[in-house]
Amino acid sequence: MMPSLFIAHGAPLLAIENNEYTQFLNDLGKNMPRPKAIVLFSAHWESRAQKVSNVDTYNTIYDFGGFPPELYQIEYPAQGNQQISDEIQDLFKSNGIPFEVETERGLDHGAWVVLRLLYPSADIPVIAMSVNPKLSTEEQYKIGKSLSALREKDVLVIGSGGTVHNLRAVKWADDEIDQWAQEFDDWLFVHLTNWDLESLFKYESDAPNAEYAVPHYGNEHFIPIFYAMGAADDAKKASLLHRSYRYGNLSHSVWQFG
Repeated sequence: MMPSLFIAHGAPLLAIENNEYTQFLNDLGKNMPRPKAIVLFSAHWESRAQKVSNVDTYNTIYDFGGFPPELYQIEYPAQGNQQISDEIQDLFKSNGIPFEVETERGLDHGAWVVLRLLYPSADIPVIAMSVNPKLSTEEQYKIGKSLSALREKDVLVIGSGGTVHNLRAVKWADDEIDQWAQEFDDWLFVHLTNWDLESLFKYESDAPNAEYAVPHYGNEHFIPIFYAMGAADDAKKASLLHRSYRYGNLSHSVWQFG
């Protein structure tokens, strides 16, 4: 059965960098079973209603500014998949999850940076999904859980964000890792590997340094982990595949569920 993944998409510069993390994602895409399609929840697509893409060919969204010109020349023309989009809609209906279909929006950098590192040929169909930071963690998990049947059909579910993502705390010229970031990720490791939903759902009050690692203005980057985790509720197994940091505290974590 296909696992689900939580992947930190880091800074947009990853799209043109060659480093430990980009090499890891390149290798991950080569070594994993090839998915029939990818369902991706991106931190950079927020909406109150759950959005499900039904797009023929995605345009590439450059939702950032002030970066080198070559970043704005990258294109990732992934195709959609009508059948998988319809299946997702049916699963949401049967689980009582309200949703809206999106037929025009392209892929933001939370999606295409990750996808391009995993599958540079853009030859795997993609269904882009929004996230809703206003929902409870239980509700976010439930949305992911409703899609668990897709894994049996070789569909890869990805949550794209970051476990530690506080742009007001990053140190662009300093790669010495902040202790508070490591302590938060260490807590997360314990409770993810134990599938401790009770603690994870209360991470804001229970996790050390949660107010720094997941600030209220930026929790959209953390919550994709609940969508990805929920998609593997039938297996309840979590494995940390990679963890590194850039700019002092921006985490590059990759978690596999299932």
